[in-house]
Amino acid sequence: MWTLLLAPAYAQVAEAPSADSAVIEQLIRDQLAAFERDDAQGAWKHVAPGLKRQVGSADAFLEMVRQGYRPVYRPKSVTFRQLTVFDGETAQWLDVTGPDGAEYRALYLLEKQADGTWRTSGCLLFRVTPPRPGA
Repeated sequence: MWTLLLAPAYAQVAEAPSADSAVIEQLIRDQLAAFERDDAQGAWKHVAPGLKRQVGSADAFLEMVRQGYRPVYRPKSVTFRQLTVFDGETAQWLDVTGPDGAEYRALYLLEKQADGTWRTSGCLLFRVTPPRPGA
């Protein structure tokens, strides 16, 4: 939600360990549920320290998501896809249907903390363009 990830052509891409998959999925589900409740503190507790320093407060974070990331702020549906690693950075792909019915692909960026917990460190949203008729 929050950071730009550029993957050069030479980036190493691999699937992340499956042991982390369920934990990461629950983390993201919990944050999405907090967005749905407008629970700034509930969403904020899942944010990595670096992003917290950038954004400043739970209320500012929720407002940023509300204004700039409506598809994850109020998704109609979410489907979890592959958990991947780009040059050592863990990322979770999701298919998201936004509140307006538009389709998006979200890339949640994640950081593993020193205590072993995971936190979100960013999200990129890509609008999925439907195929043109006859194309």
